[in-house]
Amino acid sequence: MVAYENKGFRFLPKSLILFTLKIFDRLSLFLVQLKIHPNYVSLAGLLAGLLVGLFYGLHYPVWALVFLLVSGMMDILDGKVATNGNRKTRFGAIFDSSLDRYSEFAMYLGLGFYFRHHWILWVLALAFLGSTMVSYTKARAEGLGFQCQLGIMQRAERLVLLILGTLLGLIINHFDQVMIITIIILAIASNLTAIQRIVFVYQQEKREKSNLP
Repeated sequence: MVAYENKGFRFLPKSLILFTLKIFDRLSLFLVQLKIHPNYVSLAGLLAGLLVGLFYGLHYPVWALVFLLVSGMMDILDGKVATNGNRKTRFGAIFDSSLDRYSEFAMYLGLGFYFRHHWILWVLALAFLGSTMVSYTKARAEGLGFQCQLGIMQRAERLVLLILGTLLGLIINHFDQVMIITIIILAIASNLTAIQRIVFVYQQEKREKSNLP
């Protein structure tokens, strides 16, 4: 696979990402000692995502927030447990990625049910399309031999944005208004990220051709 440096702005600072990964790296060692299989951690993440969607749909945003945090934790831990426990497999990689898509769909479905009588439902559909395209363009690019992990709204940013939107909406007691803004940001930034990745592959292919004798 061809490796190029992926430059570009991300909503989450690199220092914060590295700090968080370092903490979860230590936590994963504890799970490795307990001999917990990384696929079980992935399944726990899926369950948390399903509960997020359920509680959004039932108008219990506090519980949705709780399981959003759990989902985010599991999303980091499964890969760390696989790496530190020497259990990385190709099946585990596709299993984890597939469950992430189902988990994210459940979250958007719950929000869709919550806003089922609101115009933001159409924007939410675009947000889910963008989120799916972010994952698809990465997988397709890697299948073509390019490492493609750049973008302003990757999965980590999407989870953090949902967490912050839910939390802020609860704090200021204007949940609907804040979540509408959050969904609009998700829709715009996710689709921009997919476009970023498409352009990235185009630029790298152009670079390869220009370097040919």
